[in-house]
Amino acid sequence: MNKTIRHTSVFVLLLVLALLGRATWVQAYRAEALADDQKNRRKTIAQYAQPLGNIVVAGSPVTGSKRTEGTEGTDLAYRRTYTDGELYAAVTGYSSQAYGATQLEGIYADVLDGTDDRLKNPLDAVTRKQREPGTVLTTIDPAVQKAAYRALGNKKGAAVAVDPVSGRILALASTPSYDPSRISGTNDGAAWQELTGDEDKPLVNRALRQPLPPGSTFKLVVAAAALEDGLYRSVDTATESPDPYTLPHTRTVLRNENASAPCENATIRTALRYSCNNVFGKMAADLGQDKVRAMAERFGFNDAELDVPVRAYASVYPSAMDPAQTALSGIGQFDVTATPLQMAMVSAAIANDGLLAAPHMVSEVVDSDGDALASYEDGDTRRIVSSATAGQLRSAMVTVVEEGTGTNAAVAGAEVGGKTGTAQHGENNSKTPYAWFTSYAKDPSTGKQVAVAVMIEDSGAARSEVSGNGLAAPVAQKMMATALK
Repeated sequence: MNKTIRHTSVFVLLLVLALLGRATWVQAYRAEALADDQKNRRKTIAQYAQPLGNIVVAGSPVTGSKRTEGTEGTDLAYRRTYTDGELYAAVTGYSSQAYGATQLEGIYADVLDGTDDRLKNPLDAVTRKQREPGTVLTTIDPAVQKAAYRALGNKKGAAVAVDPVSGRILALASTPSYDPSRISGTNDGAAWQELTGDEDKPLVNRALRQPLPPGSTFKLVVAAAALEDGLYRSVDTATESPDPYTLPHTRTVLRNENASAPCENATIRTALRYSCNNVFGKMAADLGQDKVRAMAERFGFNDAELDVPVRAYASVYPSAMDPAQTALSGIGQFDVTATPLQMAMVSAAIANDGLLAAPHMVSEVVDSDGDALASYEDGDTRRIVSSATAGQLRSAMVTVVEEGTGTNAAVAGAEVGGKTGTAQHGENNSKTPYAWFTSYAKDPSTGKQVAVAVMIEDSGAARSEVSGNGLAAPVAQKMMATALK
């Protein structure tokens, strides 16, 4: 063999070896990554080749699938459908052939489309049979969910209901809402543009993912810190609270909404009843930001990994504040923010004798045979405050509902405790305030109980008509009354 042919043969052999090496690398090491690549059309075709598994509320699916029609011009056999889509959108999220998936649809996408490894059957690997999808079972109570959604009505806001003992989320509503069926296909661009361009942001889950200033509802956290620290012995001990109260090292006076309320040196009970800013501003300044922050974090503030299992945005209690800013934080202003879920957790811990059960809205994930792939235990608790402190706070919250600013939350025959809040909005409070209410209710005859938080971002009402008792408490009342039935 002459030299030229020999060199050519060696070169060709090297090319063949390189090609074999590349093919082996792609198949052995890159196969899974390529299969999972969002640009891989085969993955999407396989995902929608069969009906998706369902998300279930109280034994009934609130999702479904239907065959795509020829007019839709797609090679995807099925598309997602929703029963009462607007009612449950804050729970399910959406599964879209064009725009991906969110919330429970996104978290459990592999279970719902049958690609989760836990669904594998050894025989399926041989026969290449597509696996049956799994099912997601939620903790949502449809009656409480409907009560929350209907009570919110055309207001912009959110509401959450939690079982204080188990941590089960019974309702999770956000308004304005949307029907996920409108964007589940491949040709829903007009609907997508409408939803994403809407200034009211219907795609935002306000219950979990829009922390706003909680206003006076945060006074419960400050009161808990004062009682646990020993700053005050009980909710009926007189505080050292001048009225009006001047913020430390400033000339700014922190005034009360009700100028005639008996807020000077008021007890915690009276201060919660009349929502006295001077008492809780001074109390936060006396405790100092570190003690208030420590209590806030015990309730769940500053937790960037709160999964229910949808990741909730962190509610924030700030740091590096001066004394005046610390005082403002004591009334839920300055840079304090909270989600409705967070404020429901505050009331839930107080209702449950100081124990906070981990909130969750999925009870179990099962395969097509009903066998559990994952279970979420109820009552995974941690102590936030002592039983004695929780009892005192409940007593004061009951006074708020029976004699104070939260009378619209009363439920006949039940023990109801709550706290109103009206949070400033905009520079120099130039925009319509946010209305808040957080509460708990217990039925002594049945033992049923529930904790609730409601936030009204905008109701269209005149500024003078915005209050926690006027706007948010009636929503909470309907939710609590339904939960106790």
